[in-house]
Amino acid sequence: MINPLLQKWQTPFETPPFHIIETIHFKPAIEGAINLATKEIKAIAENSDVPSFDNTVAALDRAGETLGKITSVLFNLNSADTNKGLQEAAQKVSPLLTRFSNDITLNTKLFDRVFKIFENKENSGLTIEQKILVERKYRNFLLGGAGLKDDEKKRFREISEELSTLSLKFEENVLEETNSWVLNINDKSELEGLPESLVELASIEAERREKPGWVFTLNSPSYIPFMQYSERRDLRERMLRAYSSRAFRGNESDNRDYVLKIANLRLEIAKMLGFKNFAEMVLGDRMAETPDKVAKFLEDLFSASKHAALSNFDNIRSFAKEYGFTGEIERWDWAFYSEKLKKKLYDIDDEVLKPYFPLEKVEAAVFNLATTLYGIRFSINNSIPVYHPEVKCFEVHDKDGSFLAILYIDYHPRPGKGGGAWMTSYRDQRKENGIEVRPIISIVANFTRPTETRPSLLSFNEVTTFLHEFGHSLHGMLTKCTYESLSGTSVARDFVELPSQFMENFAFEKKWLDTWATHYATGEKLSDEIISKIKEAAVFNEGYACYRQLSFAFLDMAWHTITKQVDGDISDFESEAMSKTQLFPPVEGLNISASFAHIFSGGYAAAYYGYKWSEVLDADAFSYFTETGIFNQETANSFRKNILEKGGTEKPQDLYNRFRGKKPSLEAFLKRGGLK
Repeated sequence: MINPLLQKWQTPFETPPFHIIETIHFKPAIEGAINLATKEIKAIAENSDVPSFDNTVAALDRAGETLGKITSVLFNLNSADTNKGLQEAAQKVSPLLTRFSNDITLNTKLFDRVFKIFENKENSGLTIEQKILVERKYRNFLLGGAGLKDDEKKRFREISEELSTLSLKFEENVLEETNSWVLNINDKSELEGLPESLVELASIEAERREKPGWVFTLNSPSYIPFMQYSERRDLRERMLRAYSSRAFRGNESDNRDYVLKIANLRLEIAKMLGFKNFAEMVLGDRMAETPDKVAKFLEDLFSASKHAALSNFDNIRSFAKEYGFTGEIERWDWAFYSEKLKKKLYDIDDEVLKPYFPLEKVEAAVFNLATTLYGIRFSINNSIPVYHPEVKCFEVHDKDGSFLAILYIDYHPRPGKGGGAWMTSYRDQRKENGIEVRPIISIVANFTRPTETRPSLLSFNEVTTFLHEFGHSLHGMLTKCTYESLSGTSVARDFVELPSQFMENFAFEKKWLDTWATHYATGEKLSDEIISKIKEAAVFNEGYACYRQLSFAFLDMAWHTITKQVDGDISDFESEAMSKTQLFPPVEGLNISASFAHIFSGGYAAAYYGYKWSEVLDADAFSYFTETGIFNQETANSFRKNILEKGGTEKPQDLYNRFRGKKPSLEAFLKRGGLK
């Protein structure tokens, strides 16, 4: 059988040939690619020449190119357009990939060569980028068990292979739980308060599932507006309980055992490598550096936001009473009364704004913003194969016409797609024998679908999400590095959110909205009054929002600073970890950890604090843009040259300070959020 994954890809820009790839191709292709990569690694380890940067570290960075190309397709598809076959393929190859990774880091000859280069890196005439790569490879070997004794290496292999399959299973369970639960309404009176656009989407969903009436799901475009607008408190409760108990229902998709196993195995590996806990192990190459620094950062933000959070909560509680509600405010009441109060205070809500944000216009506006700031241009290319008919594909060129990247965008929810939104890559940028290999980037989202009567109209939150993921994509597309493992978003986890969160700021700027935001049906321009209200409403309930983010960060750090095995009830553990940020009474049967994919199946273990850390950076960075002009070419060029193009080739502190001319300050973050 000819396996297209192992052939040279005869597609434009050597993009993945999705049109001829089948599920059965993955396992044999990955096995073949592992064999090829194993030979490459063996040649490096057994090289008789004196170890040098080029013949060892740079060679390691190049090794396994075919394998990386194939696995990126498999795991990206498994997140964006999966099925049982793909999930089985991913489960089967994950142990093989972990075994191969262990074969590298546990190879004594290879480690000896890397260690000699690391030891002499200051006296070898290496560039800053090369020194960073040496340091990263050396650290990867240490964290990969290179310094362990033989009996420990055996256990290290067992744990790492088990973790790879546990994380995949965790993600599969969350997806299954999200897709399998629906609220099927047959009585029209139960739709009270819901906007017409949501009702129409629910009707389409019911038809798709061959059910009567209206179907509401746990996907964001359905769940969020339902919680905001439904007058039926009992139905809001049902929705929230379903959403907040995903993978925590005692069925075959229950994740509570996986949570314990993953946390405990991570601790075992950390202790094996000489660390107190997993957080200490992974924070060594982050901006925050240590668990103590993260704890102080989170405590400082907790103190700064406490007054505002309590005030926000009291405001909603008081407003609910004015609205006629009697009783205690519960979790399923928050979004509903928040939306009502926001409407009263600012005369604005998502339903007022959505008509001004049709997806096609938002897409064009975001692209034009990148053109204004950085001169880059986007052109659709329908000849490039895509993995689903809904996926759009663009060529991206620089202002001088040179090719920069391929960008896929996949906008709408469907059963095989994970929840939320993310940016990923199919190929990372690098230089090969002095020739640029440009990246292939993808944005995956779950935005509101069009209906028979309306185009896809985005909520304001979806607009900021688009900007966020597009910021990540700019980081991936504009990068200009030499080595693949340092390019694009391959930066410290608490630095990676800076480009994405920075872009969100434009959603609140009149100068940008004025250039494109018009009503999809009437052509009416988004008025100055509404734009002013958007800006004013930006700080609405910001204290509570900060508290909520902090609660997730506290929970993440709690799971990853354990110093002994945890074997109790994960709800008890969670309640204690999040206790000081909890404003609502506890509800039996709800759990965040069981569906907290960011930390148990994503890359944010002991790193969720990074969202708030980067928010401080992005507020400080954007304050510089507002001082000089939000479209100022000199400022934008500095951000591109010092942040977006540099990847992980220098320490993030140095890159940021060079762009800003000073260290970041908490001042802009507190001011923007109304927390001062």
